[in-house]
Amino acid sequence: MERTGLVLEGGGMRGVFTGGMLEFFLEKNIHFPYIVGVSAGACNAASYISRQAGRNKSITVDYADHPDYISVKRLIRLGELFNMDMIFDQIPNIDNPFDYKVFFESTQKFEIGVTDCHSGETVYYEKQKLGDNFNKILRASSSLPMIAPIVSHEGSYYLDGGISDPIPINESLKHDNRKHIIILTQCEGYRKSPSKRGMWYFNRKYKKYPGLINVVRNRSNVYNTALDKVKKLEKEGKAFIFRPDHLQDVARVERNKGRLQALYDHGYQKAEDRFEELMKFLDN
Repeated sequence: MERTGLVLEGGGMRGVFTGGMLEFFLEKNIHFPYIVGVSAGACNAASYISRQAGRNKSITVDYADHPDYISVKRLIRLGELFNMDMIFDQIPNIDNPFDYKVFFESTQKFEIGVTDCHSGETVYYEKQKLGDNFNKILRASSSLPMIAPIVSHEGSYYLDGGISDPIPINESLKHDNRKHIIILTQCEGYRKSPSKRGMWYFNRKYKKYPGLINVVRNRSNVYNTALDKVKKLEKEGKAFIFRPDHLQDVARVERNKGRLQALYDHGYQKAEDRFEELMKFLDN
């Protein structure tokens, strides 16, 4: 498995599909040497690296209908739809403790992508260089514009990494990986369409951050270009792609535990069904 990268797309609550897949990998003791993720992909990767079976389900599916987890009232009052303090402080440090010791002692290289609001470019942080700032960067990588505040870190201002690098395959290539296992959270045939709706308000709200405005305006091109590269690598035999067959009606923001559980189970089943195929790809 040397020189193999695991590449994880974001996707908000659709990321439970990835959580199900990584749960199967944990059960089979499959640990990739290099992992790169953005947004929900990075969050799922954390519990995978810390070897905490069942944790991704418990902190997403099981919390989805918690009154403080997702709240429109909170969005109006504080400018965040998700309770980011709960997700990146209370849960990992109190309610469902994250195993920082196992995580930081792991030999797996893990990079988390965030979007620099001034430049619009993606900045990657490797886990060993984060220390006490780990949850802060994970939070930044998951902070979608309009529904989460900007995260300030060492003089820079960050938002969701999936804005500027939705499928971080280029980062895996940059680290000289020969094979890439890519987990997408959209079905086969999906292409992102340009979105002009609400851009006038977005431009006004983020007028101090022209780089962010530019990358959001061109987000469909960024996503579709990444998708084309992924498919090209797959045809060349360099990438193995997992994607859902269906999304169980799960939206980016979802509170229905039944739908979330179904998509999580679908991810687990997808990994199980293609396990032998994956092993052959890794062995070649």
